[in-house]
Amino acid sequence: MKLTEYAHGGGCGCKISPKLLKEILADLEPIADSSLLVGFDQSDDAAVYQINDDTALVATTDFFTPIVDDPFAFGQIAATNAFSDVYAMGAIPLFALSVVGMPIDKLSTDTISSILQGGRSICEVLGVPIAGGHSIDSPEPIYGLVVIGKISPDKIKKNTDAQVGDSIILGKPLGIGVLSAALKKNMLSDEGYKEMISLTTQINTTGARLGEMVDVHAMTDVTGFGLLGHLKEIVLGSNVGAEIRLSSIPFINTAKRLVRDGVVTGASSRNWSSCYEHVQCFDEMSAFELDLLTDPQTSGGLLVTCSPSAEEAVIESFREDGFTSACCIGSMGSELNKIKITS
Repeated sequence: MKLTEYAHGGGCGCKISPKLLKEILADLEPIADSSLLVGFDQSDDAAVYQINDDTALVATTDFFTPIVDDPFAFGQIAATNAFSDVYAMGAIPLFALSVVGMPIDKLSTDTISSILQGGRSICEVLGVPIAGGHSIDSPEPIYGLVVIGKISPDKIKKNTDAQVGDSIILGKPLGIGVLSAALKKNMLSDEGYKEMISLTTQINTTGARLGEMVDVHAMTDVTGFGLLGHLKEIVLGSNVGAEIRLSSIPFINTAKRLVRDGVVTGASSRNWSSCYEHVQCFDEMSAFELDLLTDPQTSGGLLVTCSPSAEEAVIESFREDGFTSACCIGSMGSELNKIKITS
């Protein structure tokens, strides 16, 4: 069996839908602590805990089932995705812990070791040690990391601080979920697979530099809830609106062709059901374009709001790190809690 055949879904497409997650957490009251600057009640990418006037710890965990069949690549993608949450806060990672769940009666020790080696290779690139972790015997393969980082409290980039008039910058093109679905259906070309690996292992290190920019106001990464789902979190959390231009949004060309042929993920419809009340589409917008805007991204790009005067500098920071598709896709507006999509 292929690695992906052991899982009911793959990558961030396995995330519980935002609507259902909200119901699950509805009665879970946060425990008050004045040092906890960002907690789960804020729907942000990571928790932030202040240690002193100059330092806060950033903590996150992210794990999922296989999105590809190559175990080493699976480990790389999962690790890259986990680090993204720390970079989305504008922080610098310090160390990591492994989260491992494997069907040990079905996968060889070589396969499991290769997954962990893939994750280690990303940590090695970043100079971040893996300090330990935890493992269980589980029916589906699961791998990811706990990542601990640090940041100055006054430089935290939350997803609740967007301002009216801000430019919206997207760091990576959309369509990873479609490529993943095509892979499971044996419909993904070699070229499409290479592009998929390249994008999902591209580390969002730009976030640490953006954390130093005072004109960058809000930041998150686009993962399992799709572009519209994560932009909705910014809109609701910041109590503003947003207007995005469909023609400006970067899409993976292979994904655009596949989605026209009907290749979509189940998570796409779940994402739409969780955000449609806050979205206004233009009349000529097609169903396949909406599928791409709600497509769950695994190890997706950073979504940034910044002052218009900083737009060029933010995009240049992305380009310097090899994010050639980074661009402005719209702006934050004053129509509260609404995302307007124009042509």
